[in-house]
Amino acid sequence: MKTTKSDIEAALWRGANTFRGIIDAANYKDYVLSMLFVKYLSDTYTENLNDLKDKYNDEARLERAKSRLPFVLQEEQTFDYLYDNRYDSEIGQKINAALRAIEDNNAQLQGVFRSVDFNSEANLGNSKQKATTLRNLLEDFKPLDLRPSMIEVKENQVASDVLGDAFEYMIGEFASQAGKKAGSFFTPMMVSELMARIAKPKSGDSIYDPTSGSSSLLIRAAKYAGVKQVAIYGQEMNGSSWSMGKMNMFIHGIMDAKLAWGDTLANPAHLDSDGNLMKFNVVVANMPFSQDKWAEGFNPGGENDGNNKNKDKKFKMEAKLDPYNRFDWGVPPSSKGDWAFLLHMINSLQPDGRMVAVVPHGVLFRGASEGIIRKRVIKENLLDAVIGLPENLFFGTSIPACLLVIKKNRTDKNVLFIDASGEGRYIKDKTQNKLTDKNIQDILDAYDNRKTIEKFSHLATYDEIKGNEFNLNIPRYVDTFEEEEIIDIDEVRNNIKNIKTELANVEKQLNKYLEELGLGV
Repeated sequence: MKTTKSDIEAALWRGANTFRGIIDAANYKDYVLSMLFVKYLSDTYTENLNDLKDKYNDEARLERAKSRLPFVLQEEQTFDYLYDNRYDSEIGQKINAALRAIEDNNAQLQGVFRSVDFNSEANLGNSKQKATTLRNLLEDFKPLDLRPSMIEVKENQVASDVLGDAFEYMIGEFASQAGKKAGSFFTPMMVSELMARIAKPKSGDSIYDPTSGSSSLLIRAAKYAGVKQVAIYGQEMNGSSWSMGKMNMFIHGIMDAKLAWGDTLANPAHLDSDGNLMKFNVVVANMPFSQDKWAEGFNPGGENDGNNKNKDKKFKMEAKLDPYNRFDWGVPPSSKGDWAFLLHMINSLQPDGRMVAVVPHGVLFRGASEGIIRKRVIKENLLDAVIGLPENLFFGTSIPACLLVIKKNRTDKNVLFIDASGEGRYIKDKTQNKLTDKNIQDILDAYDNRKTIEKFSHLATYDEIKGNEFNLNIPRYVDTFEEEEIIDIDEVRNNIKNIKTELANVEKQLNKYLEELGLGV
């Protein structure tokens, strides 16, 4: 019997329930998704190896063929080996050893398990409790057959699509359960889809996400053009999210993505041969909102001059401290890194590049240095569109966000404003609001046609924006005000008079009944 997407999701939920009450929901993903990944690697390698054994009788040829596989596992690194040893009191150590060996033997998987420790008493309890939990986890995944030939696929699907969709579904579920603690690593699929269709990656493009998280947004953008037709780059500072992103790429069959771990602002990883920022055709990002102390990486040693004279001096970020000259248009405030990330993205674009970023609304109107930067971006004719999204759309925050669309080599200076936050533009839900396919299509139609639509979109001229002092607050351009129905005061007075008359008649009748009953007052 074939393995369905529902089967995979059910196994993941079993794993999550195993950890419920033992560790915080924010940490479920590290253990459960890692074990799914090990099961995927094991089953896939087993099938690949058996296919080669059927094909080659000669040992030497078999070994050469094995070396060309995308990854190789030894017996002690397989899920079946770990399952057979599930009653071992040191099963946590065995799992850790298997994970480290997988990394050591496969360069493309280096560091993918860096954020998870299956032998941690701090997370999993004493040795007895830990052994019980891990045995249960292995048993949760044992029924799951993830051999590619055994995964049920629909038309135009491959096995990696099914497994990848289930993986991403569970990432979203974990983000939802974890709330604000861990929701920032995942961009809801509907938003990723919208951003990819706005950016329109094409064959031959390079795609970059400087805050790649679980890589869901990158994968969605790559799928738009065809994952085999584009070059994929990303960077993520959170080690757990980076690991998850690597697994996500691998499970989707994308094994050549260049995902770096580190601080994108202070230490960008993707540089050209001259040591300058690489330039990309497409940049997409769901960046951390208003990140505090974003510039601390530019001052890792502090202000101390060696003689302790400046030990109490507060660090101040300056444009000259950045070797890549990203802040020549202005240095964002230390407490809000939004424009720091945006300037990094702008400086990472090819001459014909386009960019779509999720930003908080404050980016549109805050003053001081942010206002100066925003004015310069508009004057340089880089801003293509501002799209307001509904509230409660993202995990970890209920505040509404918007999309900033940046394009180089624009042919006109008009900027399109879209307000997709109004009634009927999304589906309301108790936990998280959603965009339907129609909602997304409405936004895309408005964006592509660049037309003014009453209470939805407005194509603003440069002079109009200048007249608003380069304030991009959407209500300044899209009027969604609904006039209230005019109240007829005379009619209201007549209604009150009639009600009073009816009330008096009722009271009169009631008193009559009371008198007949001998209860009159």
